[in-house]
Amino acid sequence: MIKIAMIGVIAVLLALSLRQERTGFGMLVVLAASILILGLSMTKMQGVLRVIENLEVTLQEDAVYVQVLLKMLGITYIAEFGSSLCRDAGYGAVGGQIEFYGKLMLLAVSMPIIENLIDVITGIGL
Repeated sequence: MIKIAMIGVIAVLLALSLRQERTGFGMLVVLAASILILGLSMTKMQGVLRVIENLEVTLQEDAVYVQVLLKMLGITYIAEFGSSLCRDAGYGAVGGQIEFYGKLMLLAVSMPIIENLIDVITGIGL
């Protein structure tokens, strides 16, 4: 965690010092640091993915819920990452549109679960 924090702090300090001279270079430094941090965090995902695979094997036919949850998490992280970068670059409107699209994607991905819930509710009433 210390390595990640140091990368972030150094990138921000470097970007702040470059902001006075060349604004574009500061944004490139922040973008590069963000991609580096994202890459380093992906290496830590192996353990998490192993646990999720075990969970899918345990759940068998109900593993679709785990898959939907993973898609939703992925959409959330990607939308947040893209939105934050756009807002930091001064393009808040684009960041807002990314967040809006991410919310629509979450709704679309969750539709099978909502349909299953409705089926369960209507089946109870019969």
